[in-house]
Amino acid sequence: QVQLVESGGGLVQPGGSLRLSCAASGSPFSINYMGWYRQAPGKQRELVARINSGGSTNYAASVKGRFTISRDNAKNTVYLQMNSLKPEDTAVYYCNTFAVVSGTKTDYWGQGTQVTVSS
Repeated sequence: QVQLVESGGGLVQPGGSLRLSCAASGSPFSINYMGWYRQAPGKQRELVARINSGGSTNYAASVKGRFTISRDNAKNTVYLQMNSLKPEDTAVYYCNTFAVVSGTKTDYWGQGTQVTVSS
C-alpha cells in the first residue's frame, strides 16, 4: 500500500504564493504519475496539475501560467508551487498518485490540505 502525506496549505492573501508538498511512502512501488486535485464547497473535484514518470506535465486551464508542478524522484515527493493566487483557488487540495504495487495499478489519495485565499 502507498501512503500520501500533504503539507503546505494555509491562508494567503490574493496575489500571494504557497507551495504544497506531497510525499509518497509504503510498499515498494513505481509511480506512473502524481498530481493535485482540488475541491471547493459545492463543486466537483477537479484536476489541477499532474506530472508523469517521464516528467511531462499537464495543467488545468484556470491555473496554467500561475502554478508549477515538479517532483523529486529520490524523495518520492511532488510539489505544487502556486503563484498569483486568487480567491477562486480556495479549496481543499488533494495529492493523488497512480502507482504500481506488486504488479497492480491503483489510485491513492492523500487526506487533503486546505488552501484559503482571502484578504
